[in-house]
Amino acid sequence: MKIQRLGHAMYVLKSKEGKNYLIDPFFDLNPGFPEELNNASFYHSIDCVFLTHGHFDHTSGLLKILEHKPEIMIIAQYELALILLQQGIKNVLPINFGGSVSFDDVTVTMVQARHSSSYGETTGTPVYAGESAGYIFDFKDDYTLYHSGDTAIMADMKLIQDVYQPEIAILSSSGHFTMGPKEAAYAVRYLLNVKYVIPSHTFPTNETAASPESLAQLLQAFPVIEFMIDRDHEVKELLKDYKKTEVISLAYGEEREFVRKK
Repeated sequence: MKIQRLGHAMYVLKSKEGKNYLIDPFFDLNPGFPEELNNASFYHSIDCVFLTHGHFDHTSGLLKILEHKPEIMIIAQYELALILLQQGIKNVLPINFGGSVSFDDVTVTMVQARHSSSYGETTGTPVYAGESAGYIFDFKDDYTLYHSGDTAIMADMKLIQDVYQPEIAILSSSGHFTMGPKEAAYAVRYLLNVKYVIPSHTFPTNETAASPESLAQLLQAFPVIEFMIDRDHEVKELLKDYKKTEVISLAYGEEREFVRKK
């Protein structure tokens, strides 16, 4: 399995069978999205889209994908899915917490998160979009991955670990809108039992951004982004003495392969 980071919270999970599963599309104003991927070939390569919630920095890229691939399947929590269906988007599958969808190479289960969810907040009055979610990706003959979505720390993470037994976790850890490094490190030590953790929902510096121009525009439009810049290293520092879990800071645009030993 391969994981490619394409932004503060956007990832592509690539199965051994060659399928590409995109989480939370956000392209315009995304300082982490490599410009060389902004082409038809990339958008056509996506096999399914998973949405954790409705906020613009997790859903605004849907339209760009749909321009190239109108029939692509989109998985979303019930209320958000209904909003998208009412907008005329065709292939949207509503599920809810505990619900699963299966493909040849992976079974994906929606799990709880602690965060708000609205839709259309940058274009008009925000519309209530249900509850935020995370996902468990149980790949066939491969790793099981927990993507927390945007969330505060919650005791339910222990239940998620016990039931689904993920070995890799992508954890929001930027603070301000989600749990911060301190809470993420606590979750790794006391609630989860994963081999690898990838800090998420953190923004790049001007030096590490794939698009410094987009970072400047995003900071101008949303100054609070400044509080979420370059916080991956804080999680790593807080867990430097914890040998059970390796903290992996993925650079923006970086792809890493995880090979499960038999």
